[in-house]
Amino acid sequence: MANDAGNDLIRLLARRFRGSWAMSHSDRTSHGTVCSNTFLSRGKHGTFPLGLIVRNDSLEKGMEHEKIIDLNSDAHFMQQALREAQKAYAAAEVPIGAVVVHEGKIIARAWNQVETLKDATAHAEMLALTAAQQALGDWRLEKCTLYVTKEPCPMCAGAIVHCRPDRVVFGCVDPKAGAAGGWINLLDSNPPLNHRCDVVAGVMGEESLALIQSFFRQARQRKRMDES
Repeated sequence: MANDAGNDLIRLLARRFRGSWAMSHSDRTSHGTVCSNTFLSRGKHGTFPLGLIVRNDSLEKGMEHEKIIDLNSDAHFMQQALREAQKAYAAAEVPIGAVVVHEGKIIARAWNQVETLKDATAHAEMLALTAAQQALGDWRLEKCTLYVTKEPCPMCAGAIVHCRPDRVVFGCVDPKAGAAGGWINLLDSNPPLNHRCDVVAGVMGEESLALIQSFFRQARQRKRMDES
């Protein structure tokens, strides 16, 4: 019965995440055989985890334990921001994406569109904040969390302070221009500004950084080819 329930759950997730695939893996441990099915999103610019089912076939207890990673976790919502970053990548924009979550639901999504809109202020965070304000009908983003794949710059950090979300969660740190602790910190400044945000750094930071590095590596290769 436990195996049937686990297989039903796998099929349910497979239907939910269209365009994804499942990778199975087994390990023998002192507590039995641990089998996992990781649901992955396979896109043009890489593969990213969507969810995980872990089944532990315990030899001692003779039963299975099933656990699903929380799809309301910071990692899940950062995955959604990474999907937006992939859209930027496909549009030849610096691949940065953002989502705004209000009480557990995504109310705004955006990706960097500086070149597309010919607007230096069209960063993913700025567009996402504006969309979230429109969704709520209020400029105050109370009970909201902004997820962005790279540490906000000073412009975006200033906008975040004015919009007043409760939390900011970002992926990779920007030590040269980050304004959430990487270079300076406008979100928890001393003396403080009129709003402080709880900040969580490094959520899916490696994946976010890898996407940006891949973008600039390809840009350099294209430039060399054009010059040759």
